[in-house]
Amino acid sequence: MWSIGELAGRAGVTVKTVRFYSDRGLLPEAGRSAGGHRRYGPEALDRLRLIRSLRTLDLPVPDVGRVLEEQDVLEDVIAGQLRELGSQLAALRWRDAALRLVRDCAPEERPERLRLVGAVTAPPSTDALARFWRRWLPPRLPARVVETVLDRTVPQPPEDPEPGQVLAFARMHAFVTVPCEGGDRAQPAAHRSGEGLRPAVLYEGLDEAYALAGPELRAGRVPRDGEALDCFVAAYARSGGTRDTPAFRRGLRGVLASDPRIDRYWQLAAEVFGPDHTTAGAAHDWLLGALDAQVTGSAA
Repeated sequence: MWSIGELAGRAGVTVKTVRFYSDRGLLPEAGRSAGGHRRYGPEALDRLRLIRSLRTLDLPVPDVGRVLEEQDVLEDVIAGQLRELGSQLAALRWRDAALRLVRDCAPEERPERLRLVGAVTAPPSTDALARFWRRWLPPRLPARVVETVLDRTVPQPPEDPEPGQVLAFARMHAFVTVPCEGGDRAQPAAHRSGEGLRPAVLYEGLDEAYALAGPELRAGRVPRDGEALDCFVAAYARSGGTRDTPAFRRGLRGVLASDPRIDRYWQLAAEVFGPDHTTAGAAHDWLLGALDAQVTGSAA
């Protein structure tokens, strides 16, 4: 049986450390001396060394207790710590890029940049962007359709951002947090249609059309007829319960041309997504160009 001082000496720690873990139930005593002093058996040394190893990995004391009681939870505890560490590293990388953004700009630009980056957390949350799109979309869309749209429209902050991406994301955040002028008039016409419109059908079809337009854009092709345009028009026709005809395409061209635009959002989103990503806004514009070229060519 060892005294608390003997155990501390063998483990290379202070008496205060042994007492701390004993008081929290992590290091049970084997007994007490006649004078009431703590006594520990040899197994306490291995347990104390394990505690120190876990604490060296920065595991919180409650998690250390869980591991000591049930060894098979160690993997879950480590996974949780890795997630937390990943979040901390992402925050540090974001702060690094934000600091370089402010450091490397002209003095007259610093007040605005400080205001913009100061309005977002590190790493930033995409909640404000998601709320913007939930307001923009037609009401009562199925959850699966909303999630598909959000995946296409809300860029996730880069893991290792460049200063320009920090600025673009901060500007996006500012853009979506300003109240939209015009109320319902700021929504696309298809969102304001009366009875008979099936918005879920529209957005599922648009998602497919955007995916088809992506390779065309990446290849640098000019807007043209083809599968992507047909899919795009069919989405609007099916959602309204009508047929895809030349007259329908002419009417659709006029309706879409008068829709409100959020070009600034898509410009900023392209910077955040990066050069290898085709935004839904760019795909939509390409398809509008293809429709316009087709209708104009047909008229001629």
